[in-house]
Amino acid sequence: MNSSTSNCHSLSTFHISFFYFIVITSTLLCSSTATRELTNKSKLNTSDFIKTSCGTTLYPKLCIETLSPYSNSIQTSPMELANSALTVSLKGAKSTTNKIAKMSKEESLGPAEAHALTDCVENMEDSVDELQKSLLEMKNLNGPDFEEKMGNVMTWVSAALTDEDTCMDGFQDNSAMNSKVKATIRNYIVNVAQLTSNALALTKNLSSS
Repeated sequence: MNSSTSNCHSLSTFHISFFYFIVITSTLLCSSTATRELTNKSKLNTSDFIKTSCGTTLYPKLCIETLSPYSNSIQTSPMELANSALTVSLKGAKSTTNKIAKMSKEESLGPAEAHALTDCVENMEDSVDELQKSLLEMKNLNGPDFEEKMGNVMTWVSAALTDEDTCMDGFQDNSAMNSKVKATIRNYIVNVAQLTSNALALTKNLSSS
């Protein structure tokens, strides 16, 4: 092979290699762009799904705010949405229980407040237990007894909501209680009860779908 032929061969090889470099680079760029577009579309679909689903609850704004952080796991799955709502409710119930338990040990409390707070802690502990059982049951819904298991879940979530309301009842009509204590408890319970109400609504949606 003479020098001219060798140069042409090298030039041809360079052109081919450069061509493949351009093709591969373009493919990767297109793939990256497509992935970003799919990701953005997925986020948009998930956001719409959460917003629409939360529209069926009594407290849609709270629903959207608390479930949006779970969007990666929720995607557009009613099951994951209900699971996330129950998880949020359980976290709220645990946090509220701890706060009320701490308040119940304050030495400045009067007899009425101390008694009501002790009862409230018991109610909230029951609520936590029922929400935990609901989440466990949600992990085992497959099989012919789906309806029965969903019935169990809704019964427990409803009971958790009742326990939270019962806690608040102990502070409602007692004028002898410190108004600051009553207001603090009310803020705690209203928040967790709204979370549980939303979880119940989204669980019902799952059952009827």
